[in-house]
Amino acid sequence: MTSRATLARRITAALAAAFAAALAAYAATLFAFFLVSGASAAALVDINTAFLPGAVVFFVLYAVASFFGVNRRWYTALSSSLVAAIIASILGTMYTWVAAGNAMTSAVFSSILETVIGQNLILIVFAVIAAVTIAPVMQRVVLRYDNRQKPGTRNVALVRLPAASLAEGEVTHIERTAVNIELADQQWDAYVAALAAAGFETIEVAASEQHPDSVFIEDTAVILGTTAVITSPGAETRRGEQTAVEATLVDLGLDIERIELPGTFEGGDVLKINQTIYVGRGGRTNAEGIRQFRAIANRLGYTVVAVPVSKVLHLKSAVTALPDGTVIGYAPLVEHPELFDRFLAVPEEAGAAVVVLADDAVLMSSAAPLTAELLVDLGYRVVTVDISEFEKLEGCVTCLSVRVR
Repeated sequence: MTSRATLARRITAALAAAFAAALAAYAATLFAFFLVSGASAAALVDINTAFLPGAVVFFVLYAVASFFGVNRRWYTALSSSLVAAIIASILGTMYTWVAAGNAMTSAVFSSILETVIGQNLILIVFAVIAAVTIAPVMQRVVLRYDNRQKPGTRNVALVRLPAASLAEGEVTHIERTAVNIELADQQWDAYVAALAAAGFETIEVAASEQHPDSVFIEDTAVILGTTAVITSPGAETRRGEQTAVEATLVDLGLDIERIELPGTFEGGDVLKINQTIYVGRGGRTNAEGIRQFRAIANRLGYTVVAVPVSKVLHLKSAVTALPDGTVIGYAPLVEHPELFDRFLAVPEEAGAAVVVLADDAVLMSSAAPLTAELLVDLGYRVVTVDISEFEKLEGCVTCLSVRVR
């Protein structure tokens, strides 16, 4: 999937979301005034003339806003749609007035402004409601559609917008430091853009404001070919994050298996290299979780190797793998390097985590320049992103997406 296709999909999704919201608002307003007018069919012409221009302007304004992602969170959708609806109602009423051959004077303009809390108020209210409820759903449906149609050719990355409560996320092995939410949003956008530029079709799972750690979406699912294993988080605050992720994976056509309590199991503890899967046994993944996962993986033709983990949050906080299968990690945090077929120590802790983009390319944190130089010297193309705000919560580049290949 090319970046051009991704851009086209974003435009189509934004147009579909705005059209659905504008159409719903217009239809609801038309029906409301139709009832108020005594269900008079003759009144429909005047009602249509009064409100159709405003609905069209709202469609245009909200399509632009949707393209830039303002409806990803309900409160930004609420505020942006309110502004768009007010502007649209004013411009629409102005157009109707001028189109009828009337002159626009300051007195007339003042009267038009008053319609915001008068006849246009119903259109504004319905537009806001539709923008918060219908538009985001329509946008996600369009973004997912093509992948359902071509399951054999997908190269997908599921991502999830940081919750406003991100700073309250769990911290286990490091001291808590202040998280800049605005900067985190910017870094997340850059991370998603890097995946898209590498050919991934990014699908955004709806944000979960009640789950501070939900941006670390990798922990909710493990992809084994055409099967998605839905995990069982070891942290109680993270239970429930899997629901929306599972629904998205079902939409993509994957078969679903689940890890059930008392087993706990998180995706950050899973390192898959061909048919061998290394699983970290640590604070978030317990023996029962590994037992259940091993049964599923063995049935699908994989071999599971359990690795004790105590110095870091997850196995992939300590080690990941290069495209050729070489395991890399920061030696002071790797307790059992002998368990891996090939192990290469890297000079920085942040350099232990890479996302494989292609056979010759990896994505990693910009906080590990020496490791980046090492990998470039090994013949790899290295893409770096700044994820400092997520690293404050023990996150890394692997945590921020679920890759479906």
